[in-house]
Amino acid sequence: MKGDLLRMGMVGGGPGAFIGDVHRRAARLDGGIEPVAGAFSRDPKKSRRTGRELGLDPRRVYADAETMIEREAALPEDERIDFVTICTPNDSHFPLAKAFLEAGFHVMCEKPMTLTVEEAESLKRLVRKTRRTFGLMHNYVGYPMVKLARDLVRRGETGRIRKVVAEYSQGWLARPIEREGQRQAAWRTDPKRSGAGGCLGDIATHAAHLAEYVTGLSVREVAADLTTFVKGRRLDDDVNLLLRLSKGAKGVLHASQVAVGRENGLSIHVYGEDGALAWHQERPNELRVERLGEPTRVWRRGNDYVAAESPAAARATRLPCGHPEAFIEAFANVYLNFADTIRHRTRREKTPEVVADFPGVADGLAGMKFIAAAVRSNANNAAWEKL
Repeated sequence: MKGDLLRMGMVGGGPGAFIGDVHRRAARLDGGIEPVAGAFSRDPKKSRRTGRELGLDPRRVYADAETMIEREAALPEDERIDFVTICTPNDSHFPLAKAFLEAGFHVMCEKPMTLTVEEAESLKRLVRKTRRTFGLMHNYVGYPMVKLARDLVRRGETGRIRKVVAEYSQGWLARPIEREGQRQAAWRTDPKRSGAGGCLGDIATHAAHLAEYVTGLSVREVAADLTTFVKGRRLDDDVNLLLRLSKGAKGVLHASQVAVGRENGLSIHVYGEDGALAWHQERPNELRVERLGEPTRVWRRGNDYVAAESPAAARATRLPCGHPEAFIEAFANVYLNFADTIRHRTRREKTPEVVADFPGVADGLAGMKFIAAAVRSNANNAAWEKL
């Protein structure tokens, strides 16, 4: 770290990788992070191509992560990367995160964090041992109105929560495009690279994490019905779950990647004794708030009344009301808090709660337990399974 500027490295995110470019754009948005190095592809030529497109020093564009770790660690402290972002398929998340943590680097990792619960538990111990900052990119909790929803629940707007309904519907895998050369589909439907869950691990985990973040409750048990509708596909492409949450709340979670016509339909509804909240990712700047016996209210991002109720939402807002903020900004909000946490810890300062508000290794472990329990439940005819 040089001054307040953090130097970022990346593994993955080469040519044709949608999410890697989103990470880079988001990390740079607030001016406090600079990408300086990377191993962007298993193909060295493609890695060098990405490095040229980003204007990086060719000496810091590496053929593989192992070389990157060795050479970056050998640089003076004020030149080497401060943290790495891991944007590779799921099977390499754990070994890469482990290697960079052990080499002394902070880590931002795409989700799911690992392939197994055992790997996740091991990584949690390693983060504690190395005392490095670890971030997990559950980007949807970066939206200002999601943070407002969480803070309204904390304030008691809904009263005691009775039921949570989370949905994440897409249609892009309605046909076997993994057999037609679609790279993103190919690894996501391969159990060796994606893990035990297809749709379950890819998007249902987002819905589960969102539900826990907004409500402050934890998923304790699941009853899961996982289906593979596309013939020949090896992992689930449709998920239906019942949830038992802490404090007696109940939940329903539906996720699908074969829902024809749906694009990125993530939503959450929270129902309490006194009120309810609803947020839709495709209308991210609005939060629907209802109180028993009162007119429905729609809160809109960027207004002073939002900031008055939620400092976290205010911190996550860059533009005045009426100017939409969305997907990349949500990523940027996770990066902002992750980076500021590194700065506070480097200075041995206490990290304020509003800054420490980003997903980490505990969220990653919870996600892996969620996947494992759902897979066990499905194998046992949707019997209830504890996380």
